[in-house]
Amino acid sequence: MPQNVTPVLRFAPSPTGYLHIGGARTALFNWLFARHSGGKFLLRIEDTDRERSTPEAVAAILSGLTWLGLQWDGEPIFQFTRASRHREIAEQLLADGNAYRCYATAAELEEMRAKQRAEGDPIRYDGRWRNRNPSMAPTDAPFVIRLRAPQAGETIVHDVVQGDVRFANEQLDDMVLLRSDGTPTYMLAVVVDDFDMGVTHIIRGDDHLNNAARQLQIIRVMGWPEPVYGHLPLIHGPDGAKLSKRHGALAVDAYRDLGYLPDAMRNYLVRLGWSHGDDEFIPTERAIEWFDLSNIGRSPARLDFKKLDNLNARYMRGMDDIALAAEVGKFLAQTVPPRFLSDVAKKRLVDAMPGLKERAKTLLELSQAAEFLFSDGPRSLDAGAEKLLPPDARLLLGELVAILGENGWTAAALETQVRAVAETKGLKLGQLAQPLRAALTGKAASPPVFDMLAVLGREESLLRLRAFTA
Repeated sequence: MPQNVTPVLRFAPSPTGYLHIGGARTALFNWLFARHSGGKFLLRIEDTDRERSTPEAVAAILSGLTWLGLQWDGEPIFQFTRASRHREIAEQLLADGNAYRCYATAAELEEMRAKQRAEGDPIRYDGRWRNRNPSMAPTDAPFVIRLRAPQAGETIVHDVVQGDVRFANEQLDDMVLLRSDGTPTYMLAVVVDDFDMGVTHIIRGDDHLNNAARQLQIIRVMGWPEPVYGHLPLIHGPDGAKLSKRHGALAVDAYRDLGYLPDAMRNYLVRLGWSHGDDEFIPTERAIEWFDLSNIGRSPARLDFKKLDNLNARYMRGMDDIALAAEVGKFLAQTVPPRFLSDVAKKRLVDAMPGLKERAKTLLELSQAAEFLFSDGPRSLDAGAEKLLPPDARLLLGELVAILGENGWTAAALETQVRAVAETKGLKLGQLAQPLRAALTGKAASPPVFDMLAVLGREESLLRLRAFTA
């Protein structure tokens, strides 16, 4: 491909299900290379399977890409709307002698396959109508249009990831281009759409590698420019087995709902099969600067949720407290049922964020840890908090309530006062801090308790503490 051609890449999902983690990585690699090279990133929805394609799946794909921040250029292309253009090319191939009509019936084809299976031969079309005179065609019988593929030699896919991959042409039969009902096949539609969209680079999973050989046969007979291919090794589970739902092969929206940040997801996905030295923390602007197809590995990548959690925690800790609190607010607003924070809760969340974000790996964990900030009044105790509030602890709380805040309501002043009480009574600080935490939050764990007293303020803190005094 000429060096001065502006790269055009595309992501072409089928709307027959959710946008999974492998599809998201494919989209990201295409997007990164387009942004790195000053090219275009196009979106094509391959919705020719009308029975399985659904509006809900289209919406999920668009939502997933938008959440990941992978904005495409121009409007999405819907493949089904281009069926007349696909038929036009099939008819052109037929007129040029590069395709032919095949009148084999379903029963004949099944008999052919049964014979091949019985004899241990590859299952492939035997070319029975390839060289027949058209005059032999039955009157008004249905037919398909097949490509007149080369029968000798080999088709070579020049792949920037896999290297040169060779396919013996005798193993690639004359594939169907147009079905008997006039609808185009996937193989034809993809090639025509890529040409019309000006696609220069095709980056996709290596489960499409066999398709590349067949698609190249159409490209070459049409005399169209060949794209640069890069077929990505698939993603495996942590155990090295093919990725499945049990490994966490969830919809991209599910990762959003689990509380991962899009920045962290992009960083994690780019490291699934691509590397830049030993760098693990790769913000998006660096990924765009560094991304190159030559650094894509040939071995399958493995999901590692511990790495994802650690990355997400790092991104959260690096965020401005106000911005992170806003992310928590958006996260809660998309839950079922949605939750919306009051202005008081938002302020408390920002004030408490330094302690909260040090302990959470996801927005879900963070929002759960901050739950006690979102509403006023006494807390309901979980099992751990109940254990921290036996009768003697409640008596201590009563004594603290009577004097707490005499020297000011700041974290430092409150800690000094509670320490003094503990020393006077011959107790460890935790013997007072833990009941305070349980009464304030309803939980056995929280950010530093004196910080939380300061965040909640005198009136709200004392209201909560009094509910558990004896």
